[in-house]
Amino acid sequence: MASFSAQAATSPAGGTITADGYKAVFGSAVGYAMDGFDLLILGFMLRVISADLGLTATQGASLVTATLIGAVLGGIGFGMLSDRLGRVRVLTWTILLFAVFTGLCALAQGYWDLLAYRTIAGIGLGGEFGIGMALAAEAWPAAKRARASSYVGLGWQAGVLAAALLTPLLLPTIGWRGMFAVGLFPAVVAYFIRKDLQEPDIFVARHARAGSSLRLLVADAATARISLGMVILCGVQNFGYYGVMIWLPNYLGTRFHFGLTQSATWTAVTIIGMAIGIYGFGQAADRIGRRPAFISWMLGAAVMVVVYSRLTDPTALLIGGAVMGFFVNGMLGGYGALMSELYPTAARATAQNVLFNIGRAIGGFGPIAIGVIAVSHGFETAIALLAALYVLDIAAMWLLIPERKGVPLT
Repeated sequence: MASFSAQAATSPAGGTITADGYKAVFGSAVGYAMDGFDLLILGFMLRVISADLGLTATQGASLVTATLIGAVLGGIGFGMLSDRLGRVRVLTWTILLFAVFTGLCALAQGYWDLLAYRTIAGIGLGGEFGIGMALAAEAWPAAKRARASSYVGLGWQAGVLAAALLTPLLLPTIGWRGMFAVGLFPAVVAYFIRKDLQEPDIFVARHARAGSSLRLLVADAATARISLGMVILCGVQNFGYYGVMIWLPNYLGTRFHFGLTQSATWTAVTIIGMAIGIYGFGQAADRIGRRPAFISWMLGAAVMVVVYSRLTDPTALLIGGAVMGFFVNGMLGGYGALMSELYPTAARATAQNVLFNIGRAIGGFGPIAIGVIAVSHGFETAIALLAALYVLDIAAMWLLIPERKGVPLT
């Protein structure tokens, strides 16, 4: 492991945030916003797409699952390429792949070609989270590393909020095909922003030019234990998020007879709560530590999913959704910093992409699992069962993940 003095020479000094640091966070956040926009409009459009193409409920839900499984494949491949070839270069490739196949979704004629387009678009999407988080963590000072991760996470929330607000306005006019075409515009913006990004100094100085970054995730027993813990954390995070967000509009429409505009309003308030939670998590994790912040948010999520499933009053649903969102997705603001401190530069993007996207693959079954349980036992029961997963989350954090707040990157 390199000495602290050598580390300091390749990292932002003290608490200073450089111009390149701001660009790195902004560019990563814009790309992540594009991903959030795409996935949420898919959730809002499942009913319309299914009706137009004659899809069953299972086929409709599988479009989300296929996107997330593609993200796992892209996460592994692009993460390893990023550790070898550079963060910025590979981010540009992911955005182009995602843009092309999102556009092709607008031309789909049936289930199988749409499924293929969604899967390949997911491959491009899979590179966004991990590479962007690694880029931001390497470009910001240690004392503000969790905040950098949270700002990238806020990009996702901006994207899903835009989807929640724009879908009711545009879908009746341009249809689901037009909505996929709209999803191309953020991709174009992100591509041009990234043309001006520079590789972080620590990556230039230390990235691996040979060997397998994937192998470094299980380099020894201690690292393998950490990786197992991160898979559990990322799996629960994504299962809870997608299980709630993909089915929330459908739940509100079926049980409370909300129209698309009303469902979108309630969803938007939940998203705002998530954004506040992400921002707050970054602040807390930089001050009190990664483990205390994660455990606090996990406890809050376990309580709130049960509470929300019991609410019946529209106003209570509005407020409860925001509080639930605060905890359920607030932790997204911490994964980038946490994993950046747990793995070396030679495997940092690989770790971020592989572990988080394995979690996405697990989370991809969230909509299907929630749907199956909801049909047989009701949506309230399906959502309440998520509380048990957050208890598992707490155990994994407590037993498997060490505290390394603000340590020098290696």
